Amino acid sequence: MTDEEEIVTTKPTASARFATWLMERDERRQEKESNVEALIKMNLFVSFLTLGVVGGFETVRLALTMIPYL
Repeated sequence: MTDEEEIVTTKPTASARFATWLMERDERRQEKESNVEALIKMNLFVSFLTLGVVGGFETVRLALTMIPYL
């Protein structure tokens, strides 16, 4: 039996388990960050859309109130 076969057949070491845990934690963190980025983008889109709608209504209201003065 060679050294490589012994490593494969033995139980994972504490260092290997820790490395696996670190990689899994990093993957979970990246998934959370991508979800947060998507929520931020959606929030910005909705905010600008709301500003546009409110601005449009105010413009129409102002235009309608100015009609008698024309």
